[in-house]
Amino acid sequence: MPPITDFDQKDESFAHEKKRDSSKIDSEKIFLEGPRSRLKELFFAVKILFEFIAGFRVLHFSGPCVAVFGSARITEDSPIYQKARQVGAGLAGLGFTTITGGGPGIMEAANRGAKENNGQSVGCNIRLPKEQQPNPYLDKWFICRYFFVRKVLMFKYSAAFIIMPGGMGTLDEFFEALTLIQTKKVLDFPIILFGKEFWEPLQPLFNTMLNAKMVAPEDLKLVLFTDSVEEALTNINLTAMTKYAENRRQNFRRWRILGE
Repeated sequence: MPPITDFDQKDESFAHEKKRDSSKIDSEKIFLEGPRSRLKELFFAVKILFEFIAGFRVLHFSGPCVAVFGSARITEDSPIYQKARQVGAGLAGLGFTTITGGGPGIMEAANRGAKENNGQSVGCNIRLPKEQQPNPYLDKWFICRYFFVRKVLMFKYSAAFIIMPGGMGTLDEFFEALTLIQTKKVLDFPIILFGKEFWEPLQPLFNTMLNAKMVAPEDLKLVLFTDSVEEALTNINLTAMTKYAENRRQNFRRWRILGE
């Protein structure tokens, strides 16, 4: 029998961590499959409460943020990566904190641009079966276990939303933000769909909804389609900055007893 090496021990430890994370995710699947005992439901609610509190503690002093959503699969040599990097730098120039999902791809690019322009850069990461590590351009980050907690935190601290090309997760974030604004659950923050060619298929769908009277004409005015970093930043400066950001610049007192 061959001797056990350090590499073997590390590999075994990694497998144990993956198995533990997998068991946590399996427990979430069980929760979403239907009712359980009242005690289990109570414990789950308490876990969610503590995750929200932990997220509030991390993001409380982040200042007014702009959320940048987009694909984790975009590489550095992609033109859209460089556009996202310019967006992050521009947001820093306007005095906003750039908040993303904290992962690679477009999220990394936006955080990187903010960091390079001496702006604040934060992330709300998510624990997945295939672990998504925080990118190296974050000043601080919070790792969520639940997607809905992550979205609430990002929407809570954002004064505008920039939706860059992405997949199912990006669509989910876009439509939830749009629904919250349409139903007036949040203020009418700017929503910018960046990449006209990529998002063009949505426009006929919106027109079909309008013709079928499923949406109102003013609903379609909630979204700006653009390919221009300058246009996106100008829109944010004229709306989010003027209407909302100044109201959010509160000098909260830091409590030493809470480790702040």
